[in-house]
Amino acid sequence: MEQIYTFGTYLREKFGRKVHKVGINITGFTCPNIDGTVARGGCTFCENDSFSASTGEVKELKGFHLNLQSKSNPYLEKQLKQLEVQFEAISTRQRNEYGSEAFLVYFQSFTNTYAPFDTLKALYDRALELEDVVGLSVGTRSDSITEETLAYLGELAKTKEIWIEFGIQSIYDQTLKRINRGHDAKNVEVWIKKAKDAGLNVCGHLIFGLPGENKEMMLQTAKKAYEWGIDSVKYHPLYVVKKTALANEYLRGEFIPISEEDYLEVLLQALLLKPKNVSVQRVTAGINDDSLLAPQWCKDKNTQIRHINQALKKAGLKY
Repeated sequence: MEQIYTFGTYLREKFGRKVHKVGINITGFTCPNIDGTVARGGCTFCENDSFSASTGEVKELKGFHLNLQSKSNPYLEKQLKQLEVQFEAISTRQRNEYGSEAFLVYFQSFTNTYAPFDTLKALYDRALELEDVVGLSVGTRSDSITEETLAYLGELAKTKEIWIEFGIQSIYDQTLKRINRGHDAKNVEVWIKKAKDAGLNVCGHLIFGLPGENKEMMLQTAKKAYEWGIDSVKYHPLYVVKKTALANEYLRGEFIPISEEDYLEVLLQALLLKPKNVSVQRVTAGINDDSLLAPQWCKDKNTQIRHINQALKKAGLKY
């Protein structure tokens, strides 16, 4: 049985110890697809309050949002403190539960390059000063990063483990338009290649089951993402949560979620097509609360992983 090359394996091989990502949510960050810069309302599947809960949330920042044109940030010190509080809480738990010895600070929720450079530099620098931190992973959109920020991350990458995570989702512009993504596939390709040229590691997020897409389209997105040179990948099924535009489509009968059988088939084929050097960070996603409308198979992650391994076993693979 061949073990799929996971991100955890990559980190163990590189650092020789247990390295875990610490997911951070900084209040005040948003998205150009929410604030009206490129669109309003966010992607159709996005429930804007559904991101990871913030430890040490800064109440004063409610309603305060940064963007690339922000001239000042009066709450930077509070954001830096929020970073420290979240990191301390999460890294302590990971040390106790998993024996973690080192960490990547993962700027996770919303768009974490969508702010003035001075703010970003202060947050990235402070994150790298935290105890046993060996690097960063920055989640963002390809239309929300500047050359200046990319160049700075490239400088950090000369001495630290620096990752940037782009939501690719689909290579089909008609799909991106339907989900209100706010940019086209060419934009993603260009910035992935720029990130690689800057010396960064790139993780690409792919969604299977987007409206209007068949299995061949999903696999073509995976193939193209590999060709663009991503170093790691996250695979997600599209699930429907309440209070989203997609939920309205689903309730009107205009969207049918991907079946577990079809997802398993596409995932297996995408993994078989994947270059051996590309690590896997995620093979599924879901939410186990009453905000999930459909499909119900996305509710229990343990069951999902068991079914995934049963499907992979037929091809001699194990996750």
